[in-house]
Amino acid sequence: MGPARHGGVVRVGLTGGIGSGKSTVSALLRDHGAVIVDYDQIAREVVEPGTPGLAAIVERFGPEVLGADGSLDRPALGAIVFADESARRDLEAITHPAVRARAAELEGRAGPGDVVVHDIPLLAESGERGPYDVVVVVDVPREVQVDRLVRDRGMSLDEAQARIGAQASRDDRAAVADVIVDNSGSLEELTARVRDLWRELSAG
Repeated sequence: MGPARHGGVVRVGLTGGIGSGKSTVSALLRDHGAVIVDYDQIAREVVEPGTPGLAAIVERFGPEVLGADGSLDRPALGAIVFADESARRDLEAITHPAVRARAAELEGRAGPGDVVVHDIPLLAESGERGPYDVVVVVDVPREVQVDRLVRDRGMSLDEAQARIGAQASRDDRAAVADVIVDNSGSLEELTARVRDLWRELSAG
């Protein structure tokens, strides 16, 4: 018996720490036919030039957060909000509603019987599992994360450790998970695990 369907679709929350391979799992699920709602992509879209989101950010933080081409200067904005908790909350008050609205719009395009995967990097950081029928966590040991970030993304060891440390712990992610996908092995092993997961998600 597959997961309960709401409005004719199965809503899946997909998350995982940096370097876990969450994006690979998302791509594999897309190949199986899932409708992917990519929150990283949406977060970029809602602050593109000409959007209400970018206009609100400029109004709150000033024109110094814009690049020469009129797009958002993410490092400049990041430097502001990283050092100021109230500024970070103000930014989230602008972007989070826009992201949620866009995600709902994309999900609304799904048809009856579709599996909609909400690919959310920081799902566990919110402290709640969200309104999902199934929460899937892609998991690897910390040492595997570090190795991948250093080897594949060119980070220093200290930078990799800091990026991992800034996210939820493995235990925090496990606490919100209905399904944990182990990605500490080969791509072939991961592909097989995702195939089995898809069978469960799409069983109706």
